[in-house]
Amino acid sequence: MKKTKYLILGAGISGLTFASYAKKDYLIIEKENKPGGFCRTTRRNGYVWDYAGHFFHFKTEEFKKKFIDSLDKDDFVTQEKKTFIYYKNKLIDYPFQMNIHELEKEEFIDCLYDLFDKKEKEDYDNFLDMLYGKFGKSITEKFLKPYNEKLYACDLTKLDKDAMGRFFPYADKDAIIKNMKNSTNNSYNNTFLYPKKGAETIIDILLEDINNENIILNTSILSVDMDEHIATLSNGEKVEFEYFINTSPFNKFLKLLNNDSYNKLSDNLSYNKVLVFNLGFNKKSKYNNHHWLYIPDKNINFYRIGFYDNILGTDKLSMYIEIGYSKEQQVDDIENQLKLTIENLNKIGVIDSSFELVDYESIVMDPAYVHIDTENEKEVKKLKENLKEEKIYTIGRYGGWTYCSMEDCMLEAKELFELVNK
Repeated sequence: MKKTKYLILGAGISGLTFASYAKKDYLIIEKENKPGGFCRTTRRNGYVWDYAGHFFHFKTEEFKKKFIDSLDKDDFVTQEKKTFIYYKNKLIDYPFQMNIHELEKEEFIDCLYDLFDKKEKEDYDNFLDMLYGKFGKSITEKFLKPYNEKLYACDLTKLDKDAMGRFFPYADKDAIIKNMKNSTNNSYNNTFLYPKKGAETIIDILLEDINNENIILNTSILSVDMDEHIATLSNGEKVEFEYFINTSPFNKFLKLLNNDSYNKLSDNLSYNKVLVFNLGFNKKSKYNNHHWLYIPDKNINFYRIGFYDNILGTDKLSMYIEIGYSKEQQVDDIENQLKLTIENLNKIGVIDSSFELVDYESIVMDPAYVHIDTENEKEVKKLKENLKEEKIYTIGRYGGWTYCSMEDCMLEAKELFELVNK
């Protein structure tokens, strides 16, 4: 039987960061054939595609030094974000609520009137209630409600009012009015960095601190005995551990613990799935100065598209498409969705009949965005505290069942290592 101090489930950004601090006496179990999780990159036929759209905004000096300062300046690009909303056959600057003055006159008046007539409350019951209270009926129903329903693929009344945390672009009346004359659209990621070889560059830097012999690929954990601190692997081996660090999706991890109450919580947790298409075409689009487009129109199958070629300055249209599915839906209509995607890219003018799809790939993120709701969040927090008593920790965007950035995941992994080694 193998023995290790730290048994880490998942070789994504959280698991690798923890291992990079541990230095030795750790074992990482990864079900895929290479490390990286959703930070893996495909480089093929001149296109660079991530498994999902990743862009970096390092605020922590330690991580900035580790990941940015270690790269040559020619290895990455720095961009001022250029994001727009495709709304009624025209582009509106993002975020919608800050740029209602760009709408047609009647719609602008509706939004402005409702903004001043909105009914704010001390506390909101749910995410949708918060949208109506803070932004009024018109802004909510023209963009915020339909877009987020496409993104989360759920009833927005089921989400906690703070489901998106600091990532939601809040704006008060004064800021919205001032922005009509002097654009001051700022957000946590107004400027971003992107490695020219894709997000996997960050994984490659982390792997420099990792001993390859301490990663077992193409292997899953089938069960975890919390009393004996023994994990059973899909290859038949057993591993005895002192600390267990989970970075895999929390709902799936709970199923490994063979506990009826944990299984029940796992079944109750809500999330969406996202079908990602990475598409490479033979030439540039007329959208040649855009990084993201957000699409609230429910007659269009995707909710967001991103342009790798505009970020990297390459000469052929290279993009990713995101399509939301509910937890219950099976993502088994990929060919049909690809056909719809091509039709809709033509419809909104990203491509036309002269464009040739040179190469593509599809990726299913399951889960993609976790649904933060008040009751389950209480249960998750309570269970995490109970697991800590057994030296079992669950961290990261999916392991922690939260909405956070990649840098947040790295910080959490670092802080956990420091905590268990006091």
